[in-house]
Parts: sequence; structure tokens; C-alpha cells
Amino acid sequence: MALDPVDYAVISQGLLAGAREMGAKLIRSAYSTILREAQDGSAALMDRDGNVVAQAELIPMQLGPMRATFLPCAERYPVDELIEGDFYITNDPFHGGQHIPDVFIFTPVFYEGEVIGFGASVAHHLDLGGGAPGLNAAASDVYQEGLIIPPARYNMDRDWNGGPFERLVAANIRVPQLTIGDFNAQFAANAIGGLRMQELAAKFGADAVREAMAELLDYSERRVRAAIAAVPDGTYEGEDAIDDDGITDDPLVIKSQVTIAGDQVTITFDGTCDQVARNLNSPFSSTISAALSCVKSVLTSADIPFNEGMKRPFTISAPYGSLLNPKPPAPVRARMEAGYRVFNAVMKALAQVVPEKVIACGFDTTSVFALSHLGDNGYRVYVEVFGGGYGASAHQDGCDAVDSPLSNCSNTPVEALDMEYDYFRVVDYALAPDTCGHGKHRGGIGFARSYEILKDEVSFAVYADRFRIAPDGLFGGSPGQRGRCEIKRGEEIIAVKSKDANVLRRGDLLTIHLGGGGGYGDPAGRDRAAIDRDLADGLMTQNEADRAYAVAAE
Repeated sequence: MALDPVDYAVISQGLLAGAREMGAKLIRSAYSTILREAQDGSAALMDRDGNVVAQAELIPMQLGPMRATFLPCAERYPVDELIEGDFYITNDPFHGGQHIPDVFIFTPVFYEGEVIGFGASVAHHLDLGGGAPGLNAAASDVYQEGLIIPPARYNMDRDWNGGPFERLVAANIRVPQLTIGDFNAQFAANAIGGLRMQELAAKFGADAVREAMAELLDYSERRVRAAIAAVPDGTYEGEDAIDDDGITDDPLVIKSQVTIAGDQVTITFDGTCDQVARNLNSPFSSTISAALSCVKSVLTSADIPFNEGMKRPFTISAPYGSLLNPKPPAPVRARMEAGYRVFNAVMKALAQVVPEKVIACGFDTTSVFALSHLGDNGYRVYVEVFGGGYGASAHQDGCDAVDSPLSNCSNTPVEALDMEYDYFRVVDYALAPDTCGHGKHRGGIGFARSYEILKDEVSFAVYADRFRIAPDGLFGGSPGQRGRCEIKRGEEIIAVKSKDANVLRRGDLLTIHLGGGGGYGDPAGRDRAAIDRDLADGLMTQNEADRAYAVAAE
């Protein structure tokens, strides 16, 4: 059939609206602070073949590889064999998944007895078992990181809602009420997305909805190819590194090669370091997602739907056995650190050809805190994701004190933590002056957060980065400041490594310092009014302004 343009516009916008509604339902139905407050989850509508058609604007890293996560489920349990109430589920990092806490659920959408699409969601779950509550920093293989759910098909009536699969999951986790509640939030999100797709099919017909989904993919492809074609052909290279693997002090180097040929892009990572024994390894689906997110943000605009069609012009590869495509059973819990260095390395490559469209390196680190305590009523687990300052661009300063671009998690309010947890309290939470890199445009400002520990035997684990290697500036801009973490125990200051674990005591003061973004351009070109504004806002001290902008401040 030839779809009427007006009908296409209505259906396509209905699909986009449905995906956004799914995201809202996921967050508002959640139980844990990591999903309810930090919003560490995502949702999408897919066609019958598992192509992402429309998605909620939540976590870029989780959504890029959704089809790669779907396919192992569909290959083992064909779509034609699904019945009402069935769902696919997996978190297997070596079969399309990302890391153990991110569980993907795909619910088929039936219309007149036929599957016309899927509601899909993913959520970061507070605890899925493993060797330590929330985060096992010392895991040497993926089995120590939690319960692995291989690509599988279950049924809501038979296996969930008190059924054997729900009981199996609940028996292997430390906070079953919160985790099962977050699973149910995913089912609720998928259900509302499926309902919206069914409503469109009832109004316009299933064939029209299928055609609109196909055209929406083609639309994104056309827009992305046009953007790529406007960039000069050539091969451009970039490099960045993770501080260390948590065992030795050796940096983990990531190298990228970005080749543009007409309207196609090939991205390779030859020369990247080998996989490591700790959890910094990035499953290949995460590597793909990080690279795509960078190129889309640089070369295209926000109005192009991030769906399967926009991925068609790209070919991405990484050496098997490397940090970016590890062999099982490598641990992968902290794969975001490698993902961010992919983002940085690809960004640096693109800076050589489209300097006006890129940004300098931000703090660009997922700093994950896990504080847990075993009390008389069982475990309590707190996990939070921190960002830092963004890198500056040719046009403006970097954003201050936000989560980094691949994560996009929200701030967890102190009030929510006070209500949920009785073994710590936040006693300081503030921007950190003088943490930005300088330039014509400065990088974003970092921040610090301090926790007073209220009980003995509180387990603490962290993975972070940028404690040693500062985020680079661009085109004369200076690097942003590095991060650090410390425990104040009486008069003693205990330095915490970026990948570490400790047992805390009552009275300890735990502080995380998140760094700032790199600057863009020569600091001599910075507007004096901007310097004065930063001084007035307390984002920079006078001594730092004199040091960094001596020429501009004369």
C-alpha cells in the first residue's frame, strides 16, 4: 500500500509519543532510587523484526544495541511461536547484552492474533546477586557479577506473578522487593507501549502501522546519510585512555580510526589494548552504542530519531579479545569507562575534520557508588551514578555538574536518600570551584558529595576514572581537573582508588570529588564578562582567574 503522508505523520508521531510515554511509565512505576530517581533505564517501540523504531530520550548507552540484544532471543524462540503473555528477557553480556544489572525485556504486541511489534525496556537493577551487594569491585569473571539470564522466553501467567521464574530471580537477589518491583515497572512500560501501538493499528490498520514504521527507519537513514555526505572523505584517528585496571598503574589505551567515504562511516579500534582481568571490559554491543552516540551527536541533529535506520550507514568493528570486544567470561560491570573512552577517541578523530561541531573531553566518567548494609531486616543497597563537567565547544561553555553524555542519569535528591536509608546521610553536596579546563569557552564545573556513615560494617565499592588522566581540552583549551575520593576517619585521611572497595565505620566521612571538562580554544580569547560572571557565581576563585586568564584579565 502507499501510505498517505498525513497518515504517516500521525502514525510516526504516535509511535514517538508512545515510546516517550513508556519512558515516563517506567520511571514513575519504579521502586528503587537508581531507577525511580536517577532514571537509569530506557524504553522503546520495535517492529516485528526487532528494529528499534522509536525510543524514549533516557540513556543513550542502553538503547543503541537493542536489536542486537533482541536477536538472540528471537533466534532461539521465533516470533511466530509467541503467544499472548509471552516475553523475551536477557541480560547476557556475551549474547547482545551490556552488563549484568541491565536487564532487557521485550513484550510482543498482538493485533488480531498477529505480532506487529514489541514494547521493549531496559533497567539498571539495584542488585542481581553476585559476590557483593550492588557492586562486586573485585570480580574476576562475569559469574561473580550476578545472575546471568540467557536469551529466554517466559510467560507472564505461567512464569511471573508468583511463578517459577519470578521466584528464581527473587531467591538470588538481596533486595527482592525493590528488584521485582523494578521488573514490574518494565512490564508496565512495555504494556503501555503495546497499547498505543494497538490503538494506532485499530485506527489506521496494521499494514499502515507497519509501513509507517518502515518509513520512519528510512527517514532516519536518509537524514544521517546526508549529514555524513557533507563531511570530507578521509580516515581520521583519535586516542584516549582509562587510568588503570584497578590492579596495575598502566593506562588502558583505546584507539579509534574513523573512515568517511561518501555517505558511509567505518569505525575501527585497531591498536586498542587487550581485555583485562577486572570489570573494565566493554561488551561489543556497548562499544557500538558508544561510537554511534558520538557520531550522531556530532554530525546530526536531535530531531533525527535514534532508531535502527540511522545505524545502517555505519560499520563498526573491534579486535576480538580486546577491551572493546572481550572474550567470555570477562567481567564487564564497569563497561561504561571503556565506553566513554570510545566516545572520547571518536570525538577526537572527528575534531580533525569538523572542529566546529565537536566538544572537548568532559570528565566523561561513570562514577558508581555502592553503599550497602546488612541489618536485622536484611540487606539495604544504595547505588548512585555520578557525572562531572562537560567539555566546552566552539560555541559555548561546557555544562556544569551533570551526568555524562552516555549515561544521562538524573540527580538523586538528598531527601529521597534520607527517606530510604538509615546507615548514611549526605552532609555536603556542592559545585567545586576551579575544576574546569580553561579556554575561549571553559569546560563544565565538577562537584563534590560527602556522606557521613551512621553505622558500622557498611560496605563501600566504587568504580570511576579520570583520577590520573585529566580530560583533554581542544584547540588551545586546557584540561579539566581530575577526580578523587577519600575517607576521613578521625584525623586520618584514607585515599580511595578509582576502582576500590572498603568497609566503613560509624563516623567515617566519605567524599567523592568529580572533575570538570576540558576547555575549547585559546584562553586569551575568553570574554572578560564571562570571567567576571564565573567569579561572581563562585565557580572560579580570583587566583585561578589571574593564573588562567592573565592576558584576558589585563
